[in-house]
Amino acid sequence: MVTNQDLHDEFPNWDIDRVVKKSGVLKRHIATKNETALDLSIKACEKLFSNESKEDIDGIIYCTQSPDYIMPSNCFFLQDHFNLSENIFALDFNHACTGYIYSLAIAHSFLLSGLGRKILLVNADTYSKYINKNDRSTRVLFGDGAAVSIIESTKSQSGIIDIDLASRGKGYDKFWIQAGGLRIPKSKETSVELRDKSGNVRSKNDITMDGMEVWSFINSVAPKQILSLLERNNLNKSEVSLFIFHQASKMTLDSLMRILQLENDQFFTNIKEIGNTVSASIPIAIKDAMDQGKLKKGQHVVLSGFGVGLSYGTILMKI
Repeated sequence: MVTNQDLHDEFPNWDIDRVVKKSGVLKRHIATKNETALDLSIKACEKLFSNESKEDIDGIIYCTQSPDYIMPSNCFFLQDHFNLSENIFALDFNHACTGYIYSLAIAHSFLLSGLGRKILLVNADTYSKYINKNDRSTRVLFGDGAAVSIIESTKSQSGIIDIDLASRGKGYDKFWIQAGGLRIPKSKETSVELRDKSGNVRSKNDITMDGMEVWSFINSVAPKQILSLLERNNLNKSEVSLFIFHQASKMTLDSLMRILQLENDQFFTNIKEIGNTVSASIPIAIKDAMDQGKLKKGQHVVLSGFGVGLSYGTILMKI
């Protein structure tokens, strides 16, 4: 756990009050040096399997941008660790802030096609491994985390009603890691640290995020997508009990709430305690909302993710 006091002790010149006002984060969980996204997902699965049987799982969908190895994918290590049946499909895909929305869409498609009946969905990332410790803009915001879910078909009226996925690839460089892949391998040149006009220090090996550009992108696309999805399903905002957004930052969440003109009880946030946990943020928020009694049978819920890609996606579902 890294608190804002910890950051202040390390960097006394950082304006922590300003950090809290924009990010909304008071503390964040950070993986240890040798702890990976796979390790976090194994711990999450152990909790899940203490209440849910693993015997009928016939598929694994694993979303991460911080895999243990280039190859093979994390899903195979997870299958091996829990000795799951060989008669299952297993796939990883590289996605970030919209990752849970895409994960659900993929799982939903497998269920509808009959290729799966009970799917283990994993969203895990350790962005701290990609962050320069002197980059205030990312260091204060992101936390490491994993979330696992069981997705299966149901004969009830609950579940996913509609999905909308979209992307804007021309904005790829607003939130990226420039070096480290095959196009630009890590080198002495890419490891050179530079200071930007705001005083943030990073190299081409680190996450670079243009916060204001990403914030502007989200404000311009997410509300429109949400309202369009509701309109084509003949619903208005007042009929949605809860909106659960990717926990990007307090500034982002506040602006979405303002643009959509949501009531306070229609809006859920938990970023204060865990930070931005990338594709795990929405499922963690769902679990926290359930624990707080904010999700009840028969309610309409909107899930909305947005970020790296640039990408955005929305799901309308009924609990």
